[in-house]
Amino acid sequence: MTEDTPGSQWYDNEAGPLVRPYAMTGGRTKPGPTGVRFDLIALVTLDAGAPDVDEDTSLGPEHRALIELCRIETQSVAELAADADLPVGVVRVLLGDLLELGCLTVSRPVPPAQLPDERILREVIEGLRAL
Repeated sequence: MTEDTPGSQWYDNEAGPLVRPYAMTGGRTKPGPTGVRFDLIALVTLDAGAPDVDEDTSLGPEHRALIELCRIETQSVAELAADADLPVGVVRVLLGDLLELGCLTVSRPVPPAQLPDERILREVIEGLRAL
């Protein structure tokens, strides 16, 4: 395509059609009215009791792609963004939509400060070996 072809600014010969991030989120930059923050390491799981979203026309292809990725296995927000090939900000907004629909559950990994001390774990292992 040449630059003077109508609509050429929305197409990249190597990448294919381009969709601006704000178009995927409807111009939103924050996930839903609940104000949930999705840390990069937050773990996202498809909720077993999730409503059937196949008929939901309000969901875009990006929403469906995230659902399919979560259907395979629990993933972090960063992994979902990489696997869906979407910016993290867009993924956070889309995950907020899916969370409000009851499709997903989000859990946070245990902070390192709350993990047991390594010394205690070694003593437990040594005690088990001694049995």
